[in-house]
Amino acid sequence: MRADRLVSLVLLLRQRGRMTAEALARELEVSTRTVLRDMEALSAAGVPVYAERGRHGGFALLPDFRTALTGLTHDEALALLVAGSRRGAQLFGLGSALASAVLKVVDALPDGMRETAAGAAQRLLVDPETDLLARPVAPEEVPDAVATQVRRAVFGGHRLRIHYAAVNQLPRWRTVDPIGIVTVVKDQGYLLARRGSEDRTYRLSRVLAAERLDEPARRADSVDLGRAWREREVRFRTGGDTTEVLVRADPARRERLAATALAVTGEGTDAEGRLRMRIVFQDARHAEWALWEHAPGVEVLAPEWLRARLGERAREVAGLYGDASPEP
Repeated sequence: MRADRLVSLVLLLRQRGRMTAEALARELEVSTRTVLRDMEALSAAGVPVYAERGRHGGFALLPDFRTALTGLTHDEALALLVAGSRRGAQLFGLGSALASAVLKVVDALPDGMRETAAGAAQRLLVDPETDLLARPVAPEEVPDAVATQVRRAVFGGHRLRIHYAAVNQLPRWRTVDPIGIVTVVKDQGYLLARRGSEDRTYRLSRVLAAERLDEPARRADSVDLGRAWREREVRFRTGGDTTEVLVRADPARRERLAATALAVTGEGTDAEGRLRMRIVFQDARHAEWALWEHAPGVEVLAPEWLRARLGERAREVAGLYGDASPEP
């Protein structure tokens, strides 16, 4: 929107001083002609912006001019929440909102703090284009129009119509009830949704077009998105043929135990301070192997057949080592 762009122009000039029309156009991703028109609009509105001609010329504001235009819009606040990296904001269609929000945040800082923040920013690099082995680390591209429609449907609680290209299938339209958006390694993005009575997961880079509908989404009022993602991950890896186990564990074992499982679907603490965890393994053999590795710091409470199998293994080991030293 033009109003947001005008605010961004003022904040850029406040923070960086004199800038050429070409530099402003690159920063705001518009044409030089658009920047010149915006400068005329600012001047007509009483903003003390002036042009300096010559080799080192450009646009600048009168010294000590400050603005009160530092209130964040909804999208700008949202951009800051999801902006662990600029690539993450781009994936949600919030790249321009993030840039505008950062300008407003920096402008609101006292002069000394602003200089300190600028110096600190020069010493941080987030999400470089390659790793240490020079392998490219490129995010998936999701058009802003698609990301915006998906995001607004998710947050607004509306049904969504998507033109989706599944693997080895021709693209076709689907109407879904969006639940949430998940990003994973290298900024791969997924839309979690329901289609009819079934859970569905759609890769955002395969959404060719999206349309938010006026109809309310048919979904629960709240969601544990982390748990929903873990459940989908388990089904994807195993096709649903998994083994779920209830255990009582020493809290010190928690991280190593979770690392051996496909998912932790529930946990709490009992009166004795020990963890009770509900854990999913790939199959019965995986569960037996992993939990034997953690004995005696982890006790299986259910299912009974797994308790019996681990008890049998324990007796076999006790019989082997329990009575006497090995014969010479």
